[in-house]
Amino acid sequence: MTGLYFISGYCLLFVSVCLIAVILRQRGRQDRAPFPENTRLLRGPGESLRRKLTKLDESLDTLLAAGCLLPLLLSGGTVLLVNHFVPSSPWLTLIAATLALGLPATYLVKRVLALLDRRRNTALGYFGELAVAEALDPLKATGDRVFHDVPGDGPAGKSFNLDHVVVGPAGVFAIETKTRRKGRARTGFMAHEIIYDGRTLSYPWGEDTHGLDQARRQTEWLAAFLQQQLGRTVPVTALLVFPGWFIIRKGRGAVNVLNPRELPAAIERTPSGHTGFVVPALDPAAIDLISRQLEARCRDVEL
Repeated sequence: MTGLYFISGYCLLFVSVCLIAVILRQRGRQDRAPFPENTRLLRGPGESLRRKLTKLDESLDTLLAAGCLLPLLLSGGTVLLVNHFVPSSPWLTLIAATLALGLPATYLVKRVLALLDRRRNTALGYFGELAVAEALDPLKATGDRVFHDVPGDGPAGKSFNLDHVVVGPAGVFAIETKTRRKGRARTGFMAHEIIYDGRTLSYPWGEDTHGLDQARRQTEWLAAFLQQQLGRTVPVTALLVFPGWFIIRKGRGAVNVLNPRELPAAIERTPSGHTGFVVPALDPAAIDLISRQLEARCRDVEL
């Protein structure tokens, strides 16, 4: 009994210390902040993914804390089982203890592995958006304004985000970023190439239109949003970007597929005042008006 009481007291102390540490950490983040409470910053590249990474890290911390506590709880339960319930049946005790240890441990390991897998994929997407944002930086020197992670309103209240939006003399560009790992290539395909025929994306492992459909839907939403806010039609060009891939274009469609290095040339104006996508040029007043609408949606990052 003395051992059981000791384990129970230790578990209670462990949980109490963890709770106090979490509470103090949360309060410490808000104390002595150098900014006013209403300070809001513009979203940076991959802001939505950054927030997902933070939540995933918090979930992993919780699971790891549970993993530290689990052996203590199970050992206490085993001691209680052995001393009070089935002292005359060692096999039943062994089976019960194995189940008590195995089932929670299996669930915990599966949850940790699933979260780690999600975190790896999220971190990959976040890095891809940072790479595209870096490729867009030179456009700022020519008068273009770049917004990242622009929030959008989908059907039935389902929100989404446009990875990047560029507003400049050449028009408005909605950029969707897809960061894909390279897989084993089929016969006749290169492991580092994506083929675009104007309708379908052919990856080394297969074909789909998911990225094209998403880029087209988000571009349509942005055009409708700007028309509603400004009372005028604003042409928006859809771009789909694959960091780390070489794009082979065999046709043209509603969405143009690019590598990040191709972005500046695709967006900058030609001497005629238009891009290769035949987007009308915008005057400074229109650029400023559109930018203010987008900035109002993106300025929501707080401490």
